[in-house]
Amino acid sequence: MTLPSGGLSEARDDEERAALIEAGRLLFARPCTFFTAAQGLDHLPPPDGIEVALAGRSNVGKSSLMNALTGQKALARVSITPGRTKQLNFFKLDEGQLTLVDMPGYGYAKASKLVKEDWQGLMFDYLRGRPNLRRVMLLMDSRIETKPSDTAVMDLLDRAAVPFQLVLTKCDDVKPAVLAARQVEVQALARKHPAGHPLVLTTSSETGFGMENIRAELAALAA
Repeated sequence: MTLPSGGLSEARDDEERAALIEAGRLLFARPCTFFTAAQGLDHLPPPDGIEVALAGRSNVGKSSLMNALTGQKALARVSITPGRTKQLNFFKLDEGQLTLVDMPGYGYAKASKLVKEDWQGLMFDYLRGRPNLRRVMLLMDSRIETKPSDTAVMDLLDRAAVPFQLVLTKCDDVKPAVLAARQVEVQALARKHPAGHPLVLTTSSETGFGMENIRAELAALAA
């Protein structure tokens, strides 16, 4: 069966959805390894295969999500100092079938000025000029309101013409009614942006909720 290129949002029936989820399971059952980091455009690896970047505010849970997705507890280090990472970290999945790119966090009040400059410089240049970058998974904390820095990055992704998909994190720490309202809010926000993907994903790295859906989306991109 040919997987829907649009992922779960284009699955026509339960059979296609099940095939996507199984493809995601198989993809992430294979080894995922860190292979390089870049602090400048001249340090980027050659554009080989499909890349998907993970972005979000500092302390949104990117490292925890990476670890939960791959089932490797120490793949991405969880920093105790939000805003610390200032480089692009590249992780190769299944010997290069898919590369995950961990982007620096943004928007943390105590982050150095360099992080903000990176997002206007290196990060924007990477987003705009990377030919094999298929999508940015933009993480947002389901427990707190959307911040101006989140919408600023969505605008930046629109300008860079890079498709992005919103992913709510830490849903295990939110009451069902509050989470439902947050999902509706974020869904409406995604629809306002030309580069926004129509399907919003909801996850918990703590419980594993939603991981099969992200894996399915990534498997569709890598197919």
